[in-house]
Amino acid sequence: MENKKRNILFTEDQIKTRTAEIGKIITEDFKGKKLYVLPLLRGSFIFGADLFRELDCKAKVGFMTTSSYGDSETSTGTIEIINDIPDDIKGWDVLIVDDIVDTGTTMDYVINHVKNLGAASVKSCVLLDKPSRRKVDIKPDYCCFEIEDLFVVGYGLDYEGFYRNIPYVFNWQDN
Repeated sequence: MENKKRNILFTEDQIKTRTAEIGKIITEDFKGKKLYVLPLLRGSFIFGADLFRELDCKAKVGFMTTSSYGDSETSTGTIEIINDIPDDIKGWDVLIVDDIVDTGTTMDYVINHVKNLGAASVKSCVLLDKPSRRKVDIKPDYCCFEIEDLFVVGYGLDYEGFYRNIPYVFNWQDN
């Protein structure tokens, strides 16, 4: 992939601006509530941290590690919980944060898992939404950007474990 040209879809500044906008909306929606922010690792660790810093309300954070991609560019369709939620979330309003909703199977699985643990409410927030690939009828409650059916990396999204550290979202084009 290194010999291909990077096509930047969302710059660092665009992501920062949109994350701040979404953070303000979430702050208003959850004011006075018992908010538990749940970023899904590993993909959303950067977006989750940046979003969490934009919240101006009382909130607790925990992390859950799921996997459905392995080292592939496409989802396997099987969701695996690697590390479960570290806290008792019964009665909490939970905001699940992820890097991307593609087929929707991971988000649907986690939403149901969180509901089964007794959350008072469950909402989702994603950096990227790719509705054309949906296999489950799900729509994120909060979304920074909608994208076409492209394989993207950067800002937490990876290819074979690499490129998460790039501060923007891009895909590759042939030179």
